[in-house]
Amino acid sequence: MSTPHNEATKGDIAKTVIMPGDPLRAKYIAENFLENYKLVNSVRGMYAYTGTYKGKELTIMAHGMGMPSVGIYSYELYKFYDVENIIRIGSCGGYLPELKLFDIILSEQVFSESNYALTLNNDNCHIIESSKELNSIIKETSEELDINITTGNTVCTDCFDVYMTDVNKFLERIPNKFNPISAEMEAFALFYNAKLLNKKAACLMSVVDSKFITDIATAEQRQSGLNNMIKLALESALKI
Repeated sequence: MSTPHNEATKGDIAKTVIMPGDPLRAKYIAENFLENYKLVNSVRGMYAYTGTYKGKELTIMAHGMGMPSVGIYSYELYKFYDVENIIRIGSCGGYLPELKLFDIILSEQVFSESNYALTLNNDNCHIIESSKELNSIIKETSEELDINITTGNTVCTDCFDVYMTDVNKFLERIPNKFNPISAEMEAFALFYNAKLLNKKAACLMSVVDSKFITDIATAEQRQSGLNNMIKLALESALKI
């Protein structure tokens, strides 16, 4: 079976999927971390590779940018390919002055002004949480690997927050005491799909920009500088 967006057959996709946004990052992970991998999807250039990591079958699949894109791919993985767990690995903007380039963030709850849940499921939902089970595994693994992570709430926006005409107006609309530590553009749709379909989802992010950071990571630095996050996701997947 395939979908209009995924040419893989049902058996081509593992139960646990690691999802970066960038198709080239999916390719990088497959080539550098997986064994016996094969390309199982290339529709629209959204590469998916299935192989083994330390003997465990995993799929690495890109999800593109923004909630509509990750919403389609994650929904289909959960609904039509019997995927049980998705760990998103991506980039984010930091909202705390102590966060440095490539610091790793694990999202707990996500706030979005998007109507994704309303449109998909007639649910006026704007705050959603990640899987406590997956987050617990990731935290435990980070301690074992001595990889520092910052855990907290995040915001998920419909546009790149750097391009907002007045980001402070957006921040004023965030619910009191939510206290986001970072911003990205995909996790809300992923987490909502997981809730809707009784699956599990988590989101790891690496800080690539912040108003407190003068240096901006290049595309090349983003790819090579994310290896700790990639390793954390893969090692965590071994325990799922």
